[in-house]
Amino acid sequence: MNLPLPKLGTVKLPGEISEKFFKGFTHIALPIKAKDSKELPEIEIVLSKKIIKSIEKIYSISFTDEIKKNGSAVTGKAGEVIDIPVLQESGEVVHILLVGVGESSNSHIRRASAAIGRKVKASKSSVLSFLVESDSDAQLHFISSTLATYIWSQKSGTKSLTPEITLVGDFAKVLERSKVLVKSTWKARDLIQTPSNIKNPVWMAAQAKSLAKDSTLSLKIKSGRQLAEFGGLSAIGNSSVKNPPRFVELSYKPKGSKKAPHVVLVGKGITFDTGGVSLKRPYEAMAPMKSDMAGAAVVLMATIAAAELKLNVRITALLMLAENSLSGTSTRPSDVITHYGGTTVEVINTDAEGRLVLADGLAYADKNLDPDYLIDVATLTGAATLGLSRYYGAMYTRDNKLARKLSDIGDYTGDQIWHMPLIDDYSVALESNIADFNHTADKFKFQGGSVTAALFLENFVGKRKWVHLDIAGPARSEVDAGENVKGGTGYGVRLLTQWLATL
Repeated sequence: MNLPLPKLGTVKLPGEISEKFFKGFTHIALPIKAKDSKELPEIEIVLSKKIIKSIEKIYSISFTDEIKKNGSAVTGKAGEVIDIPVLQESGEVVHILLVGVGESSNSHIRRASAAIGRKVKASKSSVLSFLVESDSDAQLHFISSTLATYIWSQKSGTKSLTPEITLVGDFAKVLERSKVLVKSTWKARDLIQTPSNIKNPVWMAAQAKSLAKDSTLSLKIKSGRQLAEFGGLSAIGNSSVKNPPRFVELSYKPKGSKKAPHVVLVGKGITFDTGGVSLKRPYEAMAPMKSDMAGAAVVLMATIAAAELKLNVRITALLMLAENSLSGTSTRPSDVITHYGGTTVEVINTDAEGRLVLADGLAYADKNLDPDYLIDVATLTGAATLGLSRYYGAMYTRDNKLARKLSDIGDYTGDQIWHMPLIDDYSVALESNIADFNHTADKFKFQGGSVTAALFLENFVGKRKWVHLDIAGPARSEVDAGENVKGGTGYGVRLLTQWLATL
């Protein structure tokens, strides 16, 4: 069950603050940080004295005394929350939240905002936040506080309790943009969280169709014999007779798009991954594999967001949808498949299925779509997670300028990425005695699984300006932390949408 989004709003600060201004709000969030001091840190509320005094008068409290009560426990670090309950004459309790903003950096604003969201998660609370002043910080606040409230549940009797979050300031324009980014990331999480007894390639294609309602969007779905040229997608997807593969092509063309750059996004959409004949070991590693379609979910929702924001860029999203199952029609190790465009590949391990379906999408884009930028997104390798853990995605590209731009955007949105090297010396491991390539680079033991996977994919992109995003780590969170919740994170939607807006 995907619960509804919290209601977001913004309100301008009046000249004179009265009790009426706070009516209807159950929580008031105020920013705190440590003053620069050579001795013990001194905590201050980062607001004008006038506002502070008005709130103290209305609620008959002293912030100095309240901070002293908590002693050294109050540090002002990002995400710290001091809850001050205040009993009103009406009998209602208002919670004044002193929220640490640290150095007010992007990451600290996100952390502080997420802390507020977690405080009111699964409740009917209504928050009035004074945490930010700029448009840039307001967008982070809206998004992080909302995403931290996300809940997916199929428990019987689950109640749809969602809070309201209102920012103090003139953020009307930022609010609308933030709503789109939140909604798109939220929906990506819903798609990822959906169990695979519901979610399959046909279901995912239907989801794309239902979402592509904007007049600037068009959709094509290929299936059956139409996939004959897509050797990688067919080799993996035909392992499941019940849930056969689908190729979804979603196009966004804004008005006056003749001069707009064209970006093709290719997403790995393995709706469940058993490993195929090379069955996953240990079996526990199979449980999270409903999230192996996160790449497809991300490129789908980034495209939907771009259409809603009316960005001046052409986008084609290719969703490579398949279930990697185990059956009599499964691809075997040592099989040779022919990818779109004619490249032959010797299959070594059927659990390295993602690069096989992506290769078809990349080759199709290069041959037919003439993109200015070609980007693939995939939960591709465990090696990427081993190297970067779960907070960073691995980025591969030979365009250093583009890499820096994406990295900067990721640092802002929270979809952090690390530029990894395409080590040409490792390419020899992709050689095959019987085909153009083997797909797992097992010929030599370089142990750079994420690197060699990227080198494999590079053979299918032609001379395009290409980026490979291996999001195996950050696409899924193992714990509730910051704006992420346990499970699918929607990592990449904000990164790609923000980047598309710059073109």
